[in-house]
Amino acid sequence: MKKWNFLLSALALAFVFFLPFCTSVYVLNVVGLILIQMTLALSWDLLLRSGQLSLGISGFFGLGVYTAALSCIHAKIHPLLGIFFGGLMGGLFALLIGVAVLHLRGMYFAIVTLALAEALRVIVRNVPTLSGGPEGMVLPSVIFHGDALKTYWLLLAWALLNIVISIFFEKSRIHFALTSIRNDEIVAESSGVDVFKYLVCIFVFSSSIQAVAGGMYAHIYGFISPESSFSFELVLLPIIMAVVGGVTTTWGPVVGAILLGSVAEILKVKIPYGHLLIYGIIIVIVVLFFPKGIMGTFKERMQTNK
Repeated sequence: MKKWNFLLSALALAFVFFLPFCTSVYVLNVVGLILIQMTLALSWDLLLRSGQLSLGISGFFGLGVYTAALSCIHAKIHPLLGIFFGGLMGGLFALLIGVAVLHLRGMYFAIVTLALAEALRVIVRNVPTLSGGPEGMVLPSVIFHGDALKTYWLLLAWALLNIVISIFFEKSRIHFALTSIRNDEIVAESSGVDVFKYLVCIFVFSSSIQAVAGGMYAHIYGFISPESSFSFELVLLPIIMAVVGGVTTTWGPVVGAILLGSVAEILKVKIPYGHLLIYGIIIVIVVLFFPKGIMGTFKERMQTNK
């Protein structure tokens, strides 16, 4: 099994490294968007491993978008530094909010995070002198002056970093602490696990990842608006990708993002007026026949065959 994992990982790495040299700019842009969605799915899954269901992805993503863009527009700083500030702002906001709301559990926490994301969208819409208001703003330039190859390497490096972090996270003490919290919070606390501290830490960390992804999105596409930056689609897509691939794993969100991201783009081209219906049917079929996700079902069958 380990040999197969190593072989598949090696083939996947070879593919993504040689892809830019044998494809078009259009394909690179599509892959770049899939890589952004993959990091969002991974970050959402990191928090889910504690048992907390967040619906605030679009809030932190949008916060990263506007922080990265406005810091470059008004402070004239380098786009890469602006992206860093976006992640920092997302982490600081998550820390402030987390201290207040992480005492909530289940759907109460999910509803609060969704409400916070919507509150941020409303605030941005109503500060036109700073944010451009409902019409949005066009950035003076895009990162790397629109060089698709450099942008691809940046997004690939960020996605690979998140995958490596998730793999190491699965073997860390934090992972075992969060798993114990998810399974039984009372038992975890009686075993010496500081439940609130661990929840705040993972909430801040996952939110920072989402904000960095937002900062990259802003500087790659060069346009920001409340509707696109705080879109509810940014909540649904990463969650669906993680669920289809298999939650509480590293490779589940990765496989889900690659599969659904690729299928969505193919359907847009082949069936421009009915792609959403077909896309939804595919998701329903996968969830029905793979209730534990693709990777979860695969692991279960491998263990059964042993």
